[in-house]
Amino acid sequence: MADRAEEIHKLEQQLFNVTLKQHTLSTEIQQLREELKRLKYSREEQPEVATEQIQYVSVEVEKESRQAPDISEIIEKPTFAREPKPIIKQEKSNIEKFIGENLISKIGIAITVLGAAIGVKYSIEHQLVSPLMRIILGYLLGFGLLGVGIKLKEKYENYSAVLVSGAIAIMYFITYAGYSFYGLIPQALTFVLMLAFTIFSVIAAIHYNRQVIAQIGLVGAYAVPFLLSNNSGQVAVLFSYMAIINVGILVISYKKYWKSLYYSSFVLTWLIYSGWFAFSYKVDAYFGLALTFLCVFFAIFYAVFLLHKLVRKDQYKLFDIVPLMVNSFLFYGIGYAILNSHTIGRELLGLFTLANAVIHFIVSVIIYKQKLVDKNLLYLIIVLVFTFITITVPVQLSGHWITLLWLAEACLLFVIGRVKNISVFEKISYPLMLLGFISLIMDWDAAYGYGSYVQPVFNIQFLTSMLASVAFGCITWFHFKRKEENQMTPILNIILPASLLVMLYFSIRLEIANFYDVLHSQSKIDLIRDSGYNYPIFNDQIDHFKQIWLINYSLLFTSLLCVFNIFKIKDKAFGLVSSALSVIFLFAFLTFGLYSLSELRESYLNPSMYYNVTIVNIIIRYVSLAFVALTGFVLHKQIRQSYMPDLKIGFDFVLYGSLLWIVSSELIHWLDMAGFAETYKLGLSILWGVYALLIIVLGIWKKKKHLRIGGIAVFGVTLIKLFFYDLSSLNTISKTIVLVLLGILLLIVSFLYNKYKHLIENEEVK
Repeated sequence: MADRAEEIHKLEQQLFNVTLKQHTLSTEIQQLREELKRLKYSREEQPEVATEQIQYVSVEVEKESRQAPDISEIIEKPTFAREPKPIIKQEKSNIEKFIGENLISKIGIAITVLGAAIGVKYSIEHQLVSPLMRIILGYLLGFGLLGVGIKLKEKYENYSAVLVSGAIAIMYFITYAGYSFYGLIPQALTFVLMLAFTIFSVIAAIHYNRQVIAQIGLVGAYAVPFLLSNNSGQVAVLFSYMAIINVGILVISYKKYWKSLYYSSFVLTWLIYSGWFAFSYKVDAYFGLALTFLCVFFAIFYAVFLLHKLVRKDQYKLFDIVPLMVNSFLFYGIGYAILNSHTIGRELLGLFTLANAVIHFIVSVIIYKQKLVDKNLLYLIIVLVFTFITITVPVQLSGHWITLLWLAEACLLFVIGRVKNISVFEKISYPLMLLGFISLIMDWDAAYGYGSYVQPVFNIQFLTSMLASVAFGCITWFHFKRKEENQMTPILNIILPASLLVMLYFSIRLEIANFYDVLHSQSKIDLIRDSGYNYPIFNDQIDHFKQIWLINYSLLFTSLLCVFNIFKIKDKAFGLVSSALSVIFLFAFLTFGLYSLSELRESYLNPSMYYNVTIVNIIIRYVSLAFVALTGFVLHKQIRQSYMPDLKIGFDFVLYGSLLWIVSSELIHWLDMAGFAETYKLGLSILWGVYALLIIVLGIWKKKKHLRIGGIAVFGVTLIKLFFYDLSSLNTISKTIVLVLLGILLLIVSFLYNKYKHLIENEEVK
């Protein structure tokens, strides 16, 4: 006990010392705050601020004391007086300063340039000044503005920058006019001068560090050709002029990061080029020129984008995808249109598309090797690579190759994305899956559409379908093997298995249908009528065999799905879907299947004189019933699994309803085989009555109320059929027999209800 008391005493002593240190630090912090405030307001009137008041009590600790002092009694918690916010004088609004020092100057220089342009245009139209004098005056105005701007730089830098930029725009204006309209300046000298102005603009923009110089001096220069346009059609000069301006922007982008400059030039360049291509392009006159400048503009803006990201180490942002994508797809779209309009170029469309992919691939390799930027930019350019590879497939190839390559590409990207955890690859695979699936459907329509027949099984379409199923199977397997929870996971959990099952189901179903379609087309016999016209006939039995085997295959397919779910997946949703499909195909057998079987029976009983009829027409009936029995058995096993909801009542209705339908069809079948007439009347009513009795007995035995009610409903339908359909054409003896039999059956039912009413009542109590 003594040791424990000693330990407690030491801990209390340590706690006391730490608390003292805490108060000491609080005091020092407050002193630092006061010193900062004193320095901050040393040049101004010190605001009246109440300082925090800290009450502190120093206490000496007797080291020799065996009992630790009570901390709560010795030290009081510090109390702080609320500090009012210092009163700071609000500065006047900067709106006036912005308008007076910035906005007005820019508006003024814009009006000056516009006025000069209008004046020159007016002088040209009215021949007021000679061409040489116009050029000289223009240069004098430009140099005058430039000189004033440079002179005022030291004291009025913003205003000076505006004047310099306006001077540069005027230089462009005058040089273009001197070459294009008057022929006073040779072409070589024109390009030298414009190049010099561009270089000067770059140097001035960098030196002033003002984007306004680049905006007005370079982007504003785009207006020059249109202000002085005389529809001369000098397209090469216009595009060369634009290329020079864009090269200047490229240089500035290397030094500065002015996005608005890049976006302005980007939009103006592509608008001008696209407008010219849409309204003025002629294949014979401009084919080579259009392709050349298309490549030049694409390369310039692609280089500008990469300079921002690579040289300046700018981080990739979502908005950056817009100019890169637009630039790439404008280049491809317009280039495709140019080549497609040319006889030889039309043969190079696939190569041109692939070249786009190669360009982006080279860029992605450089980025990857140099490790210059974050991975998002690399992934974005890889997206472009796969996009153009994907487009290359339908451009250069056709038919089944498109489907196979798209799905193979989708599978590869999805697997890489999951294995390497690169989400962008997986996202690229989604549209490729959709394209491949749609392409496969188009292939099916082309191969198996109306009037189209192919060699059964051993054909390229069946091989394509199987390989497509393998690709989707691989994607589905990797999805569930390496599942990653994200927004797309719930959708993929449904879409991928569903797509795989659709592919598998229709791949074989279409081949079965195609097999019988080929047989049907080969059964054609041309009969010659008395009038001399050919009258073709076909073996319609083949269509009925086709219908039956399609249903048999569907029942087998859904049964295998149920078995796969029972032993492998054990999934509730999959179980519900496969069970619902089984019921749908079972209903298809009860309707279309039994009808086709009855038609085959009629063909057997009344054979055609043109086609052979065999016992297969009868045997096929029991082959189909075997598939139905298999479906019922597997469905029964699946609904009893622990992961499935309670569907026993629904299954009973499906089972006993289907059984009644099949037994009724079987009775009609054998009565028809025996040669009895009116098989739908007397015998069927008696069968239904007996069946209703058995269902009620089973319901009492199994204590299933829904079976008893179902049996009573069958009795009701039987009585309605008896009185309104059967008795109308029966003789007296037949009517007596039917009525007596049904009466006896009803009495038996009533007797059973009375005898076992205690069981029924106990069942209801439960």
